[in-house]
Amino acid sequence: MENELVLGDNLEIMRQLPSESIDLIYLDPPFFSNKNYEVIWGDEGEIRSFQDRWSGGIEHYIGWLKERVQEMHRLLKPTGSIFLHCDWHADSYIRVYVLDKIFGEQNFRNEIIWHYGQRTDNYRGHFSRKHDNIFLYAKSDETVLSQVTAAWDKQEFLAHRHDVKIDKDGREFIWTDGGKKGARYKRYVDEVLREGKALDDVWDIPLLNSAARERIGYPTQKPEKLLERVINAGSKEGDVVLDPFVGGGTTITVADKLNRLWIGIDQSVQAVKVSELRIYNNRTLFSAPFIVKLHKYDYDTLRYKDAFDFETWIVQQYGGTPNIKQRGDFGIDGRTREGLPIQVKRSDNIGRNVIDNFRSACERFDQTLFERNKKAGQPIGVLIAFTFGKGAIEEVARLKIEQGIAIQLLQVEEIVPIAKKPKVSVTIRDLGVDEKGNREIEFTAIGESDSGIEMYSWDWDYNEVNGFKPEILLDKEGVQVRKLKPDGYVIAVRVFDNQGLEATEIIHLKVNGKIKRL
Repeated sequence: MENELVLGDNLEIMRQLPSESIDLIYLDPPFFSNKNYEVIWGDEGEIRSFQDRWSGGIEHYIGWLKERVQEMHRLLKPTGSIFLHCDWHADSYIRVYVLDKIFGEQNFRNEIIWHYGQRTDNYRGHFSRKHDNIFLYAKSDETVLSQVTAAWDKQEFLAHRHDVKIDKDGREFIWTDGGKKGARYKRYVDEVLREGKALDDVWDIPLLNSAARERIGYPTQKPEKLLERVINAGSKEGDVVLDPFVGGGTTITVADKLNRLWIGIDQSVQAVKVSELRIYNNRTLFSAPFIVKLHKYDYDTLRYKDAFDFETWIVQQYGGTPNIKQRGDFGIDGRTREGLPIQVKRSDNIGRNVIDNFRSACERFDQTLFERNKKAGQPIGVLIAFTFGKGAIEEVARLKIEQGIAIQLLQVEEIVPIAKKPKVSVTIRDLGVDEKGNREIEFTAIGESDSGIEMYSWDWDYNEVNGFKPEILLDKEGVQVRKLKPDGYVIAVRVFDNQGLEATEIIHLKVNGKIKRL
């Protein structure tokens, strides 16, 4: 399995996933508040989802959510668990009419209180509301939490314990009850900190402040520390984590850092693209690969993608299993679910010679399968390319008529829809020099796409080797003002359209007395 970030309706996407394939599900669905602030991204997918769940009252909302949680129950392994994040608007309905009904009351484990404590609240007539609820349910009796302790923060520990002493070697220690009357023994503070503290069901984790490095501009963004605790408790390295409401991408970002496999789904193009960029920004040499599934794909990006990466990707999109070997495979790039050999050509106008070579490769690859399918009049293999020339099409027809050998030809756009990617240009306006000698510059990106522009992202220190790693993930207007000292700069802006397709403009700029584009 590969890590996947998928654009689409989570109900439809989950229906395509195999049963009992997920170890942990965390979901933070839209709260039952019917407020405009629930529409965060403002794109077509999110607005459509908002209108769908609000076409009725609480009964409709619960029905909308229940249908999805039923699929999640099917996807969970017997050892799996689900963490459902909600608030006071509908928490009792969700527990009684969704989770108890689907998972069973006997599989309720905890109602976790996430106490964030900072958000301002108009509390006239009630106490100030400073927490959300996270319901934890097990799939079965086989479910066991992976982590039930949390690391102590040393300052928190010292504030908690007022009996810390220092021995002759300069090590801090405390006296601990030995279990027998009058018996005590030393516990060194550094050892206690490593062991951690037992977790209870009240988690004091602050909201992200406006200056937090992990903040991306997503208004309901959850802190990574919260998801670290969920993922560490509900899974171990190599397990599969699913977030069907990916939002700003915190769950999959943390899962990636903690060496879990993951699947993230969202109906919003902006949510998917911001999450994708966030994952890329946190990648290391040891990070596992991931794929992004969109409604449509750009021809140029696919056509000139790394050949092996493209072969692997398109075989997976077709539903087959890619061949991880690159030598001694007779030119076969994968197999279908039925075991048929697949060959991929990242080319247009495939000629007759490719057909002849593929026919021979299929016979050498598995002669028994070749003969059986030939006798049954079934295809001996599948050949995938961008387009096929007249000679190739005629040769396939000849083989079938004269030798009874059928070859299935598939164009890439029959597997994944292809669209035209957007265009982007950038204008620069000099706003003058400040008192420190920095030049203030206004950058305006203008995107063009038949499907409409969704957002822009900016990398102020673009490096071709490192790739596009933006500091500004989400810019809906395409306008940025920066103060730049005299120097040379390489700046990149990326535009995303309504299909999730993208284009990048790279700006080489010299600031020295005046602005000059190189």
